[in-house]
Amino acid sequence: MEKFYITTAIAYASGKPHIGNTYEIVLADAIARYKRLKGFDVYFQTGTDEHGEKIEEKAKANGQTPQEFVDNISREIKRIWDVMNTSYDKFVRTTDEHHKKIVQQIFQKLYDQGDIYLDQYEGSYCTPCESFWTENQLVDGKCPDCGREVKKRSEESYFFRMSKYQDRLIEYIESHPEFIQPEARKNEMINNFLKPGLQDLCVSRTSFDWGVRVPFNDKHIVYVWIDALSNYITNIGYDIVGGNENFQKWWPADLHLVGKDIIRFHTIYWPILLMALDLPLPKQVFGHPWLLMNNDKMSKSKGNIMYADDLVSIFGVDAIRYYLLHEIPFQSDGTISYELIIERINSDLANVLGNLVNRTISMAKKYFEGKIENKNILEEVDSSYIEIVNSLEERVEKRMMKLEIGAALDEIFDTLRASNKYIDDTMPWSLAKEETKKERLETVLYNLLESIRVCAVFLKPFLPDTSEEIFRQLQIQDSSFTFNQDHKYCVMDPTPIFMRIDSSKKLAEIAANKED
Repeated sequence: MEKFYITTAIAYASGKPHIGNTYEIVLADAIARYKRLKGFDVYFQTGTDEHGEKIEEKAKANGQTPQEFVDNISREIKRIWDVMNTSYDKFVRTTDEHHKKIVQQIFQKLYDQGDIYLDQYEGSYCTPCESFWTENQLVDGKCPDCGREVKKRSEESYFFRMSKYQDRLIEYIESHPEFIQPEARKNEMINNFLKPGLQDLCVSRTSFDWGVRVPFNDKHIVYVWIDALSNYITNIGYDIVGGNENFQKWWPADLHLVGKDIIRFHTIYWPILLMALDLPLPKQVFGHPWLLMNNDKMSKSKGNIMYADDLVSIFGVDAIRYYLLHEIPFQSDGTISYELIIERINSDLANVLGNLVNRTISMAKKYFEGKIENKNILEEVDSSYIEIVNSLEERVEKRMMKLEIGAALDEIFDTLRASNKYIDDTMPWSLAKEETKKERLETVLYNLLESIRVCAVFLKPFLPDTSEEIFRQLQIQDSSFTFNQDHKYCVMDPTPIFMRIDSSKKLAEIAANKED
């Protein structure tokens, strides 16, 4: 069985994740579930990044130890991932003893082979981003990433010789066009960061205590780049002494899924670190776009935050999963609002999917007491319709191979729309009026039920609960990808899967609850 190792970036344990942060885990989950559906042996890893000055400061402000603080936040992040029904295989934490031990091994190895050296650092530091910046990198004297004030810092630090591996990385990226996706991100990394020349990277700190100690100099804390990035290998069995069978099986990762704002760390710092360790590079790093609110990046300071658990309590988990997966394009940022969520639920989930399932099962119950077999009384309209159903696997696969998740959902919903059109074309209610057309009517309903079953199979990665509910109502467990001629359906009484929402009423209800 072919393996597939997928990771998200590990979430920084400084606070509750908002819906924009949550998008990444849902996207990764859909990809992982799809690969499992297609027969891959999947390992899906996520977790929390728990060290650093920012966390030390937040813990102090909360009257907690850093460990108490990250225990609470990590638990909350894991709860949100579970609320979104994500199927990760391992939730890692950088405070795990095993991880810290291997990070120290990695630091020691890099130092022993001359890739890490001691020097003095002077520069501007942004605490929220935990990043040092040179004067020419600042924008109006502020952090280029978050726009906040920076502080002048001077401290003794260990540095990693990034420049040593620069040309090798450029050559690798240019000879592996699939490595960085989308294409625009690859061009940005090469032209903006690599070709102008890499500076050596500060990889230790002495101004705070919360982190992994440098093994041979306990005055220093291993900085985030080696600590956090190494999670992708420390948790699958990597060991300097020799990786175990588990590591040999899973590495290299097939896909690192990260936000576009941290793609530099995953396509420059991380590959160079792996080169220094003489390890293969991940097969692909995908820098996904952001989810914006009112065309602005979400932040607590701007007061424009939505949380996944709140949205799920209002609309249900699969409705929110659908919105996230469908509404954020492959390359460009998406936007979210209550109005847009309601519009998408009504137009796609209720009108297309819910309506099709409900009226098809209702007709099966009304005309045949729910028992439907294929009578094979075919007409010209059937062959083109069945071909649409049978081509769905190829169409979805083509989209998923390119990580075009929203487009893959469109392929499924186009098939559902074709089913609604098939009902209009065949008019089962008219066939039911003529006794001589009874077998034709049963054939039409069979074709509809079978197309719904195939669509439910392909909905499994994206809307797992909805898919399960469709299978429950169809009372069938066949997960094959194409039209089967020989099923015997005995459907249950229909239960609405998605109901239309009265937008003005729902928005008023949400506003009232906010005031409370």
